[in-house]
Amino acid sequence: MSGTIASMMSMPPGPGIQVQAKALGDPSRYRIFRYILDAPEQVSVAELTSYTQLNHNAVRQHLAVLCDAGLVLAGLEQRSKPGRPRLLYSLNPEVAGAWGTSGPYEYIAQLLAEMVRTGDDPETVGRRAGLARSTDTRDRAPDGLAASLIIREELERSGFRPRSRLTDDGEELLLGRCPYASVAAASPDSVCGLHLGIANGLAEGIGGVKVADLKRSNPYQGGCRLSLIVTEPGPDATEAEPGAPEALPASAQRSQH
Repeated sequence: MSGTIASMMSMPPGPGIQVQAKALGDPSRYRIFRYILDAPEQVSVAELTSYTQLNHNAVRQHLAVLCDAGLVLAGLEQRSKPGRPRLLYSLNPEVAGAWGTSGPYEYIAQLLAEMVRTGDDPETVGRRAGLARSTDTRDRAPDGLAASLIIREELERSGFRPRSRLTDDGEELLLGRCPYASVAAASPDSVCGLHLGIANGLAEGIGGVKVADLKRSNPYQGGCRLSLIVTEPGPDATEAEPGAPEALPASAQRSQH
């Protein structure tokens, strides 16, 4: 099977292939998409303007098209100091494996290979991976951000579509999608065990929260539930930041629901 056909078959639901192909057909827009894809973290309009040497309004228009096509996500910068939050852009995790991006299975394959090499069980391997990821996750998060929110955003970046529900002792995250559905269906103990371990490692590394349970569901339908217990309540993560934030584009608002 050719790479092009394989990419088309792995396209996420949402805007059609034709819409995404048209969005990437513009050379300047494709450069912006590739820059966001290769960036180690979210990028701003100013950074993209400097890279492309285009007018910032032109960059914003290109970004709006990429967001409407479901290729890129926009979110408000989280700040721990006064100032107007910027809009930051990142690759839509559901695009992984298409349009020249790395597929989600590469990461899980590395962890499965480590299980074979070390002989360790899935949760142990996953916990090591979660601890490693927690360092980078803490560095990205503003000071004082609630630990459960950091874990939720990490799951969002991984393509799980988490939705939050507060409980008496913490939070329950309903995972609306499994980015590893086919392999999770074939080997649920390994794949779900790895992700339970990753969640435990993240919680341990970040601090202030611990994982209580992971209730499995059909990976093709989503619906797994990750229960978190808050051990060190943080400040209200929904508290308004000083300064008026930039308005999210309509496409970005839709991506958050």
